[in-house]
Amino acid sequence: MLQNAYNIDKVEAGCDEAGRGCLAGSVYAAAVILPPDYENPLLNDSKQLTEKKRYLLRDIIQREALAWAIGIVTAEEIDKINILNASILAMHRALDGLSLRPEAIIVDGNRFKPYNDIPSTTIVKGDGKYLSIAAASILAKTYRDDYMKTLAAEYPQYDWASNKGYPTKKHREAIRQHGITPYHRKSFTLLPPEELSLNF
Repeated sequence: MLQNAYNIDKVEAGCDEAGRGCLAGSVYAAAVILPPDYENPLLNDSKQLTEKKRYLLRDIIQREALAWAIGIVTAEEIDKINILNASILAMHRALDGLSLRPEAIIVDGNRFKPYNDIPSTTIVKGDGKYLSIAAASILAKTYRDDYMKTLAAEYPQYDWASNKGYPTKKHREAIRQHGITPYHRKSFTLLPPEELSLNF
């Protein structure tokens, strides 16, 4: 069972992102504020759940959370500011979208930038420790998966419906054959360096 809160007796938002290691597509983040003493034994790090369970839990989270929001940073923005800054910006944008102002923020991972004047804490593997971060990981992952499936209809040759933009063998083979799309992150190593001049 994951813990309810890091900051007891404070309105706490949990944040996480999805899509950081992808070659294509936006990075997504979510911020979630759960009720005090909230319990859900099914909630866990999104990577530990089946796709079916993630979508089931998404509906529950959206219904039972006090507030939730999604933040998005595009591939073009990622290329300008780098993926670490883009991941943090996506979390800031998610926090901007909350209908309830948090008094504290907990973030999955070990890097974050101050958000307004609200105290924040980074927690390594936080999505497997705290309910609100786990909830944020599920929202970020499912909303990003929906987005990549939409892009897959536009560019079916890259197999994004399955790989969601991650660097699979099939994805890299498609880059070799077809070049890149406007959704690819040009600042990433899309192919081995010796092959780059062939496609770009």
